[in-house]
Amino acid sequence: MQACGLSTNRDTKFQQYYVKGEQLYIQHCSNCHQKDGRGLGLVYPPLAQSDYMTQNVDQVLCLMKYGVAGEIVVNGKAFNKEMKGVFSLTDLEVAEIATYIYNTWEHNQGIIDIADVTKAHQKCGN
Repeated sequence: MQACGLSTNRDTKFQQYYVKGEQLYIQHCSNCHQKDGRGLGLVYPPLAQSDYMTQNVDQVLCLMKYGVAGEIVVNGKAFNKEMKGVFSLTDLEVAEIATYIYNTWEHNQGIIDIADVTKAHQKCGN
């Protein structure tokens, strides 16, 4: 984002995605991953300071909608609880959630556009 006082359409779009993404995160994700993104012990992995998120952006976009079963390793710790996806999420909603989580808790990815989500979902095979 640009410095304070400078506004562009991209900044407006980022802000819209971020605000809506936070609402969707609270509604669909925070019960398990917690509002602060720290997860829940060894049951639900953290999103805050998560090496998995940083290294697996496309997979994260896929698992939001389609879920994941089997072990994943986050910050050196194994998590093996099935995560059910939220199949009803649109690509736009996934992009909004992703923009929120990828720009919170010390992440600074920038906007995750709907086109990025659509490409990732085409690769998921679901």
